[in-house]
Formats: sequence, structure tokens, C-alpha cells
Amino acid sequence: MATTFDLADVKRRMQGAINAFKNDLASLRTGRASPNLLDPIQVDAYGSPMPISQVATVNVPEPRLLSVQVWDRGMVGAVEKAIRESDLGLNPQTEGQIIRLRIPEMNEQRRKEMVKVAHKYAEEARIAIRHVRRDGLDLLKKLEKDSAISEDDGKRQAEQVQKATDQYVAEVDSLLETKEKEIMHV
Repeated sequence: MATTFDLADVKRRMQGAINAFKNDLASLRTGRASPNLLDPIQVDAYGSPMPISQVATVNVPEPRLLSVQVWDRGMVGAVEKAIRESDLGLNPQTEGQIIRLRIPEMNEQRRKEMVKVAHKYAEEARIAIRHVRRDGLDLLKKLEKDSAISEDDGKRQAEQVQKATDQYVAEVDSLLETKEKEIMHV
């Protein structure tokens, strides 16, 4: 089987790194309530850990309030416990099957910690993108060595891989900058 180089596949993998980064950023707390804030929380439901989204509906009725509508009355305690034990620093208030979560104002130190976490996520995304670039360039070198493509084609495609890498890294930087402003906005 002849190995071929596919720039679209390289870009698809780089976009995957961007999507993972966006998910990481969405779970970071800013001063405002977001349903994605509870995504990392696992609830011990029916004997196995489940994401909160599989046992309840999360809504944002006000900018600083989350409302968690638990579907099964018997799960309310487990959901409340999972939220309380998470490192989000939220204090659940239960009314029947609805759990309300007030999002407290973030102090300056907490905001700076969030920015550091965002920077860590950004660096992980950049590293993932560079790994995809390396894989693409390695494949091009191998194809060139095996005379499957000409040296000029190899150089041209290597430039396209680098251009795609620069584009996706710039997107990571842009997303990070936006999130940083959102976190630091008082």
C-alpha cells in the first residue's frame, strides 16, 4: 500500500487540538455563570461515575446563578455531594429537585490562578499542534526518501504544513487572549 500525504488530515488533527482547547477553556470559571462550569464534575449515579449532564439539566437563569434540574429525585443528594466536593468552591442550595448555585465574585488572586490555568491549556494545545506538524513533516521526509514525491513537492507541502501550524497556533493565542480578558474583567 502506497503511503500518501494528506494536508486535510493534518489540518483536521490540528482542529481537534483547537476543539479540545475550547472545551478546556469553557470549563474555566470567569465571573459569570456558564453551564459548562459543571462539565468536569462526575456524579456517583447508579453505581458508576457519570457526568452531571447525564443526570440533570443545567441552566443559567441569571448571570451569577446556575440552576441544576435533577431528573431523578433519588439522585439529588448525589449531585449535591458531587458539586460540594468539586474544587469549584460552589455551595449548592437544594429546593426539591432543583439545586441552585450562586457564583461568587472572583477575587484578584483567583482570577490570576484561572489565567495561569488558561495559559497551561493553551500551551498543551500548542504542543499538540506541533506534534501534528512533526508527524506531517516526518511523513513528507519519508515519502521524499522513498522517492514517492519530488523534493520540490516535499518542500511545497512542508511549507503548507508550517502555514497551517502557524494559523492554528495563532487561533490558540487569540482564544487565550479573549478568555484572559473575560477572566480579568470585573
